[in-house]
This record gives sequence, structure tokens and C-alpha cells, in this order.
Amino acid sequence: MIRTTLAALMSYWRRNLLQLITLLAGIALATALWSGVQAVNAEARASYDAAAATLGEGRFDHLRAADGGSIDQETFVALRRAGWLVSPIVEGRINGVRVIGLDALTAPIGIAPVSLTEQADLGAFLSGGGQIFGRPDALAALEGTVEAELIADPNIAPQTLTTDLVFAQELLGREGEIDRLLIATVQPKQQATLAEIAPNLTRISAQSGSDIGRLTDSFHLNLTAFGFLSFAVGFFIVHSAIGLAFEQRRPMIRTIRALGVPLNILLALMMVELILFALIAGVAGVILGYFIASALLPDVAATLQGLYGANVSGTLAFRASWWATGLLIALGGTTIASVSAFLKLAKMPLLAGGQIRAHVMVAGRRAAVLAILAAACAVLAVILAATADGLVSGFALLASVLIGAALALPLILDQMLRASQSLSSGAKAQWFWADTRQQLPGLSLALMALLLAMAANVGVSTMVSSFRLTFVDFLDQRLASELYLTVEEDRAKEITGYLEPRVDAILPIVSAEAQIKGVETEVFGARVHSTQRDNWTFLDAMADPWDQVAGGAGILLNEQLARRTDTWPGAIVALGGQSFEVVGVYGDYGNPIGQAIVSEEVFAELYPEEIANNFGLRISVDQVDDLLSDLETQFGISSENVINQAEIKAFSLQVFERTFTVTAALNVLTLAVAGFAILMSLLTLAAMRVPQLAPVWAVGITRRSLGQLELLRALILAFFTILIAVPLGIVLAWVLLAVVNVAAFGWKLPLFLFPADYLQLAILSLLAAALAAFWPALKLTRLRPAELLKVFANER
Repeated sequence: MIRTTLAALMSYWRRNLLQLITLLAGIALATALWSGVQAVNAEARASYDAAAATLGEGRFDHLRAADGGSIDQETFVALRRAGWLVSPIVEGRINGVRVIGLDALTAPIGIAPVSLTEQADLGAFLSGGGQIFGRPDALAALEGTVEAELIADPNIAPQTLTTDLVFAQELLGREGEIDRLLIATVQPKQQATLAEIAPNLTRISAQSGSDIGRLTDSFHLNLTAFGFLSFAVGFFIVHSAIGLAFEQRRPMIRTIRALGVPLNILLALMMVELILFALIAGVAGVILGYFIASALLPDVAATLQGLYGANVSGTLAFRASWWATGLLIALGGTTIASVSAFLKLAKMPLLAGGQIRAHVMVAGRRAAVLAILAAACAVLAVILAATADGLVSGFALLASVLIGAALALPLILDQMLRASQSLSSGAKAQWFWADTRQQLPGLSLALMALLLAMAANVGVSTMVSSFRLTFVDFLDQRLASELYLTVEEDRAKEITGYLEPRVDAILPIVSAEAQIKGVETEVFGARVHSTQRDNWTFLDAMADPWDQVAGGAGILLNEQLARRTDTWPGAIVALGGQSFEVVGVYGDYGNPIGQAIVSEEVFAELYPEEIANNFGLRISVDQVDDLLSDLETQFGISSENVINQAEIKAFSLQVFERTFTVTAALNVLTLAVAGFAILMSLLTLAAMRVPQLAPVWAVGITRRSLGQLELLRALILAFFTILIAVPLGIVLAWVLLAVVNVAAFGWKLPLFLFPADYLQLAILSLLAAALAAFWPALKLTRLRPAELLKVFANER
């Protein structure tokens, strides 16, 4: 009995291959977009874990110089003799690759690539020209330049090399210098206090350290949100296909039950059927997601490097976690999409299935429930808009706005169609609008998918374009110097002395690491000049902020630092044992860390060991070529050490474009899935439309006219949906810019409107709807008259 029943159920899909393809494609597409995003996230997090394992970040406290400078080896020796179990680390870059020097004898277990507890060549690692560990792509940067044994190790962080401390100091030209000291978890019970041994050092706990995983959680949460949105849009297709299949199989179900098959066995077999389809489509979706992730990963790596300074591997590795979650999400999504159909089947009387009805007619009670749920989402959105101040509440606001709009869409469209019908005259027009309202329930899920996809496109397009305008203005004000020169520190004074009479101004660029209110901060010393006064704008400032900075009493903070510490103009902050009044807060877009600016004189007093070797040069554009030629002749300074303003802006904009390639790609994929949802809904409804269109054909409307009306119907519904999607997308953009962006990155962006972009997106959406409706309309125009006449020969 079970085998026969299952064969009967499967026979439906053999006769309706289009619906089977729709169901499998919906599951596969939704799974592919979700698993692709999860694969990217898994690869990035694996890189973070490797970075944490390489440096012990997030696991060990460490000591840093209070002034942000280096620590001498005598301090390290003094701490060890006083009972402190600390291990030195030195860092730097060679050929663009991060080089880390570790002391294998004192490093905590699991930090150094070799240790006393391992069967490894510890002597070779500790020797002066010993071993360097890293991934193959990072090791390639040192081939031919360093005499050492290069050993590939996949457990090292991307773009990072580790070697012995002394050897790293030699490579980096920093003999005797240490950047920080890792503190072992277990310490002796009796030891001298840090204030007695090294009062110039500051202890930074693991929880407040630079844990890259926590720093980038916002970005991955953003990716996951887009992946889930794409997944939801894809499963609109699945829900529609399952609902249609259950509706069309009502006569078969009635017959099977009348032959004696118990309801519980029938439900179980239909669930097995769907699970089988979900597994097949899920596997295909995970494989497709792998290729999507492989295409997106290089741009994700560029995004994380540009926004957070986090190195992520550019190649995708097989990880069982996202394969398993992909299959689970396919099974779970299919189950959720079929719940309503199974509930209807469980409550259906034995012989009720013989009455074929229109697909998913919206009852008054269901409309009332949708209205209540949509109103509840709207109220929640208003409350969150006034109170949201973090990522969780920000995404909750996004969810309430999108879900509320999707639930309200059928009700709004029904009222728009009702109003259009009241304005029309003539029997044909009245039938057209009434028939469109009747078809609305069957197309509502596909139109919800189009609404979400279009709103996401408008929202992200507005966010990116607003960011671009702000970012370009930001570059114009921050990169005001015509040339930027990098020289060796020991030649800086000689070269700047040569340049003084030949340029309008020399603006040193020098910085040091420090802490302001417990936040890691990059402190810059500025030579106050008209360049800053004429080009810089502030988000909030006191009167004449640059004059107060030049006087030595004022300090400027970037927006990220101001928001993290809730410190705004008028507040007092401590730096290097001195107190400064915050006189201004400036935008610092694209920078993930805190930043502060003091005058050049104050900086020299706080950090006398820091010497500027980067300079901005103000000079007439027509004198640039002559100056470059003179610098090469006099000092041998090549063009590689001089960067003009245009090159920096071009590079920065290139990084910017790659930063948002990922979200743009996900938006395009989501819009494509929405178009596919409309196509599949129209195709599966086409057969059920014949009984409703046959009487209209019989009274004289040609099949060609009916096909044109079907195409027009899809375009009108898509147009009305777009009218709702555009303002919804603008609201989405506001949430992204004013709530999510502040919580994720620490800066708030102004909202700009781009009508031309919205018009282009609307045209693309209408084109997608037209392409989706063309095939069903074409099939209708080619429908044989005999098929239409058969309608009048049966009970329908």
C-alpha cells in the first residue's frame, strides 16, 4: 500500500514537470544564496581564528607602552626577573606582508609555530637565519629577499609570517625593540607590581584587545541579513509551488483516501516526498553556493581589509559546517513552506477534494489577520526607530519594516486595484480589474518577493550612493595637498630643508598609538595651516577649533572615537598625562579605529621619539613635474616615494567600489530570484486560468487580446508594487545609514535621494516582470480553441 500510494503521488510530478522544476529551483536558489554567504563568513572567521591563534588576541592580556611607542628589552628582562611571565612580540611589514617576531621559549602554548612541547626543530627556529612560517602566498613575498628556510603552515593567519624574535628585529631594522608583551594566563602568586617595575607600561585585557572576530561581526551580520533575505525571497517560490501542488492534487487525495489509505500515512508519505526533493535541491544549492562564494570571496577579502584592516584568505576551503547548515536550511525552509498546506489537508473532509477552486482565495478573516500583523509590525517599527541604538535593535527595525510592508502589500494592492476599477468604464475594463483582483492572492507571494528585492535594491543603492558622495567630499577635504612624499627618517630634516623655499607649505604626517578613555587611538600631530582651515568640515565643533588646537589646549576627535566614548566638544580628555579640551569632532569615513589630532608642538612633547617621514606638500600644479625631477636629481627619490593627490583618490575610490561589490551582487541575485518567482507563479497559474478565461473568449475576446491583457496585468501589478517599494527602500536606507551604520562602523552618513537610480531600477523591475509574464501570455495566445471549449463540457 505504501509503495503504491507513493507511486501515485510521484505520478503527479511526472505529469507536471514544470511545477517540479519550479519547486526544485526555488529550494536550490534559496539554499545557494544562503550557503554562499555562510561559506564566505566561515572562511573569514577561519582567518580570524588563525590570526587569534597566531598572536593570542582575545585570549591573553598584554602590556603596551603608555605613550604608544616601543618597549626596550631591558624592561622585558626586568619584568621576567620580577616574576612576570611575559613574552615579547615585535611586528612590522616587509613587501606588504605582516612579519611577527615571537620568542618560542617564553610564548604561551599554541602561539609560536614551534615550542618546547613539540617534536620540531626548535634550534633552527631560534637561530639567527632560521625558519619563517606562513601560508604559501605570504611566503612568496619573501622569496629571493631573505636567507631563511620558508615553511608553509596553513594555521598561520593570512598575509602574516612568524619567525624568531631576534631574527624579526633584524629583518625589520628594530634591534632591541619590542611592540608588546603577552601575559601568560597563570602567574606566580608573589610578584612585584607593574607600577614598581615598569610604570610606563599599560595592561590591556583580552576583552578590550583587538579581537578581529568581534570587530567584524557587524559586517558578517550584514552579509547574513542579505543572505537570509535572499533565502526568504527564494522560498516564496517554494511556498507557492507547494500550495499549487496541493490544490491541484485535491481530486487525487480524495480518491486515495476513499480507497482506504489512512490520513496519517498519506501525510507522512507526502512529507517524505518533500524531504527527498529538499535533499536533492539542497545538495544542488550548496554546490551552486560554493561557486557563488568563490566569486564573491576576493571582494569580501578586499572589503574586510579596507574597512577593518583584517586579513582574510582569498581562496575558499571546504568546510563541513556550511555544507551541513545549507542542507539543514533547505530542509527547514521546505518544512516551513509546506506547513499551511499540510494543515489544510489534515482538516479537509474526506470527499471535499473533488471541488476544484481558484488558487489561494483570500478570505475576509485572513485579510483581517494580515492587517493586524502588518499594523503590529508598523507600531514596533515606530518604537524601534525612536529607541534603536545597536546592531540587534537596528536589524530588528529592518525586519519589522520589511515584514510589515510585505504583509500589507496584498491589502494595499487590493485597494489600489479597487480604486482603478471604480475609475474605469466599460464591461471589458471592469472585468479586467475584477479579474486582476481575483488573481492577486495567487500572485501575492511573488509580488512580495519583488517588493523585498526592489526595496533592498533601492535601500542599498541609496546607502552606497550617499556614502560615495560623502566619501568623495571627504577625500577632497582630507587630501588637499598636491603631493605626498615619503622619505627615510634620518634624511627627513635635510630634505624638508631643501623643500621649504620651493613649496608653499610642508605638512608633516606623523602619528603614534595611545589610549583615550580606554580606546585604542591613533594620535596625529598636525602643523596647523590654512589647508586645514579651508578644507576641513566638522560634525560638531566649538568656535575656531584649529586655532585652539594650534594653541596647544585643544584636541580633535574623529566621529568613531567620539561615539564610542560619548565624548563631544567641551569635554576634557587625558592624553600622555596632560588634559585637553575636545574642540571638534570630524568625519573619518572608512576608518575602523579611533583617531585624535593635536598640534605638532604638543605631539613632539608627548612622543619625542616619533619622527615624521611622510609629508603633504602644497605646491602649484604646474610646478609638480619640476619638483619631482629635482628630488630625483638631488636625493635619488624615485616616483615610488611620491604620490600625487589624484592617485590616492583613485586608489581610495577603487577600494570603495570593491567594498560594496558583494552587497550589489547579492541585490542583483535577489532581484533575479524575484523575477523567477513571478515567472513560476504565472506559469503554474496558467492551467488554472483556463476555466476563467474560456467564457471571456467565448463572448468574443480573441486569444491574442487575452494574452496582451495577461501581460498588461503583470506589468500593472509590478508597477503598483514598485510604487510601494521605492519609499520602502528609502526608509530602509535611512535605517542602514542612521542606525545600522552607526552601530556597525561608528559613523553616521547623510541621506541623499537619487531619482535617476530609482527610475533605472523601476525599469529593470518592469522588464523582469514583462519577461516573466511573456511566456505564460504567449502560451495563452497559442492555446487551441478545443482546450477552451472543453471547459464547457465538464463540471467546471
